[in-house]
Amino acid sequence: MANQNKIIITCAVTGSIHTPSMSPYLPVTAQEIATAAIEAAEAGAAIVHLHARNPVDGRPDQSTEAFAPFLQVIKQRSNCVVNITTGGAATMSVEERVRPAKVFAPEVASLNMGSMNFALFPMLERFKTFEHDWEQPYLESSRDRIFRNTFGDIEHILRTCADNGTRFEIECYDIGHLYTLAHFVERGLVKAPFFVQSVFGILGGIGTHPEDVAHMKRTADRLFGNDYHWSVLGAGRHQLPIATQAIALGGNVRVGLEDSLWIGKGKLARSSAEQVTKVRQIIEGLGASIATPDEARQILQLKGGDKVSF
Repeated sequence: MANQNKIIITCAVTGSIHTPSMSPYLPVTAQEIATAAIEAAEAGAAIVHLHARNPVDGRPDQSTEAFAPFLQVIKQRSNCVVNITTGGAATMSVEERVRPAKVFAPEVASLNMGSMNFALFPMLERFKTFEHDWEQPYLESSRDRIFRNTFGDIEHILRTCADNGTRFEIECYDIGHLYTLAHFVERGLVKAPFFVQSVFGILGGIGTHPEDVAHMKRTADRLFGNDYHWSVLGAGRHQLPIATQAIALGGNVRVGLEDSLWIGKGKLARSSAEQVTKVRQIIEGLGASIATPDEARQILQLKGGDKVSF
């Protein structure tokens, strides 16, 4: 399953890493998030990966009230697969993070496979002026912040969503996270096919060298064989180079303003759809083709958009 004829593009449109002052194009309100997701799907994304934000100051918001408005609009206007984060933000409890996936029972939810340093403070070297008083302290405090995803936390998310029929975008920021996944597979808490999202370029996780990408794939191949589908995301300026390497290796890709604000050197992306269009050009230029939402549902064995609770 690690290689397939159709490549799945996931698009993460806002996230909890970047703050509103970093880009005027970062979606904040429910309307902006819905529009960004729909436009990304129209550009070729089969899956949209969704976080919510406070509409006033752009702060990460994991309340169900923040998710509901844009989930309903996206479902009405697009056939894309909706993926709800359980990562939320590193400042949140696991109970807070899992609640939207529990309530809305999406086809896919993200699931982080390990506790880690998750350093955002290097962005302070580039961005000096902030509109909202929470932004600079949020970035600075990541020097001493651990993004907690213990074995107990992971099991809590898996068991909380067990009756939803939700599958997971399993986010692996380092090699050890693959072995954590193997542990839960052995215990029967995660069922094949696994959708493994390898994350490169977060300070605290694996790096962005081509050998890092190859090592992640080799390890996943050895652990999971034909039982998984591999996808990658590269943070910041590494987004498209890592996507290109993965495409050449038969992998799937994730783009979007959650992962990178940029479309080229020193040039802000005006939308996540712009990044989807760019990576689609790379895919098709390499002689591959993109998966439609329904093809992604078949590949990942998802329950279908008619079985969600929004």
